[in-house]
Amino acid sequence: MTENLTFLHTLQTFVDTFNGLLEERSLSLEATHVVDENLLRDAREAGEITDEIDSAVSVHIEKAAADGAKVVLCTCSTIGGCAEQVQLPGCRVIRIDRPMADKAVEIGTVILVAAALESTIGPTGELIRDSARQAGKQVRIRDVVCEGAWDRFEQGDNEGYHERIAKSLRANAEGSDVVVLAQASMASAAKLCEDLPVPVLSSPELGMAAAIEALEALE
Repeated sequence: MTENLTFLHTLQTFVDTFNGLLEERSLSLEATHVVDENLLRDAREAGEITDEIDSAVSVHIEKAAADGAKVVLCTCSTIGGCAEQVQLPGCRVIRIDRPMADKAVEIGTVILVAAALESTIGPTGELIRDSARQAGKQVRIRDVVCEGAWDRFEQGDNEGYHERIAKSLRANAEGSDVVVLAQASMASAAKLCEDLPVPVLSSPELGMAAAIEALEALE
């Protein structure tokens, strides 16, 4: 497999995360990572995706395509919607949480969206509703922002971050058919909640699988 995969991140920590997933799959692919932390910061400050953010995302993807990327995987749920709208010949753009949303809709009709950042709730909800429309299903979306979790993440306390998320899931999962972790950074919390009576979905592995499948289809 040639070097045709580019990751678009809004957190530097995701470089190691996704390199690790590539190693787990024993892939010799040397992917390119583009990191722009200003995108998430600006989205949080504005409370929405502004025209400036949308334009910056497009520029990153267009440059990646010009540099030879055949698949761009956007690992940030907050900007995933605008990334997915960029259509370029010869380059497919995948948002990390699209496969997760499709699977959640397949599993059930009452879906709990859990996020550590409030800015992710809206985009993830819209994504799930879009997946439901495409599947011809009606869904009901509940949501929860995991109190205090993001503060732990910013302090570098990953264990505390995931524990806060798990605590929130235990308090709010009842009555749902499936739980969706809205941010890729939340993935490890799923392992702390394996005893919950409903499945807890995270995006990194599902999104990575979709990206690799897209690359393999080009061969």
